[in-house]
Amino acid sequence: MNILIVAESCFGNTLTVARAVGSGLARALGEESITVLRPGEAPRELRSDIGLLLVGAPTHGFSMPRRQSREQAAEKGATGSDSVGVREWIAQVTAREDLRAVTFDTSVKMRFSPGSASKSAAKALKKRGFPQAERGQSFYVTGTAGPLADGEEQRAEAWGAQLAGALSEDGGGSR
Repeated sequence: MNILIVAESCFGNTLTVARAVGSGLARALGEESITVLRPGEAPRELRSDIGLLLVGAPTHGFSMPRRQSREQAAEKGATGSDSVGVREWIAQVTAREDLRAVTFDTSVKMRFSPGSASKSAAKALKKRGFPQAERGQSFYVTGTAGPLADGEEQRAEAWGAQLAGALSEDGGGSR
């Protein structure tokens, strides 16, 4: 089975998390093919051999980034902002009802947060036609530009291994 991880990242933190999740999946699953792509590189038509889709983004304004929030991040020194983000990619990707999709995000830890990129992405994926989309984890940064909080990269790798275990239990990702 192939696993596709689509991750938007402005300061590099969400991409670091995506790679760590991929490492955890690879360590647990062995020779599985795991690909990490930015939204502008990700295909609009998902191959039939993709058995799990992971979608990650930084939380901007309690949701997925928008063009304006990416521009604001660039003004604060972000170097990884693209013109196509997760929001735009989800709006263009061809839906697959059979594909499990799990979202994740990076955000600043708060006592109460009314929303997150992972919550918004899961909702957008379901609306797009991915009924098996679900909200995954939030990983924490120390501030707008990061870095990741202590232990978060390791937690992301452990979460990847946990996802791999769930794939093994349900026979490869289909529910």
